[in-house]
Amino acid sequence: MLSVFRTRTSFLFTACFLASAAAATAETQPATAFQMAVAEFAPSGSDIAEYYRANGFVPIWVGQTPEHAVRRERLIRALSTTDLHGLPVGSYSVQDLLEMAQEARSMRDLGAVEIAFSRAFAEYANKLQSGALRPATIDEGLVRKVERVSTQDHLKGVTSAENGAYFDALAPQSTQYRALMKQKIALEHLVRQGGWGPAVPVSKLEYGDTGPNVIKLRNRLVSMGYLKPTASPAFDDALLAAVQEFQSDHGLAPDGVAGQGTITELNRSAIDRLKAVHVALERERWLPRERGERHILVNQADFSAKIVDDGLVTFETRAVIGKNTHDRRSPEFSDKMEHMVINPSWYVPRSIITKEYLPKLQSNPNAVGHIEITDRRGRQVNRGAVDFTQFTARTFPFAMRQPPSKSNALGLVKFMFPNKYNIYLHDTPQKSLFAREVRAFSHGCIRLAQPFDFAYALLAKQEEDPKTFFHRVLASGKETTVQLKEHVPVHLIYRTAYIGTKGQVQYRRDVYDRDRKIWEALQKAGVALPDVQG
Repeated sequence: MLSVFRTRTSFLFTACFLASAAAATAETQPATAFQMAVAEFAPSGSDIAEYYRANGFVPIWVGQTPEHAVRRERLIRALSTTDLHGLPVGSYSVQDLLEMAQEARSMRDLGAVEIAFSRAFAEYANKLQSGALRPATIDEGLVRKVERVSTQDHLKGVTSAENGAYFDALAPQSTQYRALMKQKIALEHLVRQGGWGPAVPVSKLEYGDTGPNVIKLRNRLVSMGYLKPTASPAFDDALLAAVQEFQSDHGLAPDGVAGQGTITELNRSAIDRLKAVHVALERERWLPRERGERHILVNQADFSAKIVDDGLVTFETRAVIGKNTHDRRSPEFSDKMEHMVINPSWYVPRSIITKEYLPKLQSNPNAVGHIEITDRRGRQVNRGAVDFTQFTARTFPFAMRQPPSKSNALGLVKFMFPNKYNIYLHDTPQKSLFAREVRAFSHGCIRLAQPFDFAYALLAKQEEDPKTFFHRVLASGKETTVQLKEHVPVHLIYRTAYIGTKGQVQYRRDVYDRDRKIWEALQKAGVALPDVQG
């Protein structure tokens, strides 16, 4: 790193000399060699070319003012530290740029340097602000629309900001992002030191057990920071508490029993956890910068839904997400919750009608009797008068609806943020599913364990007594839409590594296998890990 900055000093001298020559030439020639070079090396029709044309070919990087010097220094520093953010090295390496600058001997050379720096900056700024990958190219469930700033706006931003401040604002400013960066550095150090030591043999270990496997379990938890060093060979109170804390931090039932699931997670290497943090940093770059002072955060990998107010979690409940099949996995995107429906009807999605219900009706017209069959005008159809065998999935002409009731598939309330994926949050009569550790059972929508309390929390912003209001509407038995006076941003995310409310790192299983795909894409893009695996 020191040699890089020593080389930079030589570059600054060269740039200043050539910039002075360019300024002198500009007084006598309408179109300087520098301007012609900028026009030559800027990709034709690109944002970079348009920026310089509109800006009169004024240099951003190779001028001789203090502002130009600061920009050069900040860019070299930024490109030298992309690995801190888990980003791949760009098309232009620091060494390439510095050598190019050192070798510049003419106005044409200087124009080439200017454009090379702008291209390197634009690539860096885009990756750091919005991610190195395009989500939609990785997995069909990654439908999130990433906010991206144009290259022209990045160039305008870096020229208008003072003291290189634009560089400081590029990375996400969230607490999550900063904490994940710290965890990345800590894990990299741990990997180089050899990781957490020997794995624990997969078996069932519980309170009162003794023996060599208990010692290995204890040693692993000591190395991970869950337990103070001790020579005890017994599964005692201290080890029980450590196992429970580990389980809580990894989305496992905190029963204190080190069974197969717990030991499997315990044995995951530091390098595996580092990959998860890399992916989490990339995912954080995909999220909107403005999440909303109040917003709803559904972490699919954690099977949870939270309401966040001014950065603090004010409500949290367990959630069920889409089943792990290609047509049911819950997608990832952001939208705004507009209203809730109390005593909702369930209008059966076309895919469920044709794939699940039509075959049953063809075998027995009285099947799924709790569902009404309606024609295009909404009139109920007499099942006995219809020959369902004549229809295919494409030609079936009816809709299906389950009226409001306690047994309704949506339960007694649903929360709507209208979107083309037909995804929303809702109650469910299948309460037993919330006791499961892995809760992927739905057709794609998010089911809530405590939907009434969720509704009270949302209504508290507009009703003096939200609970009484909610139950008055509920008691009517009528399907009722309640508008939210202030729409609430909803972010459906998928995070297998994140920082908990108390600052502790949390890891979750990759139930949809999405993070593996993202990591492979990052690796293909050039993200590297320490050589020593732990």
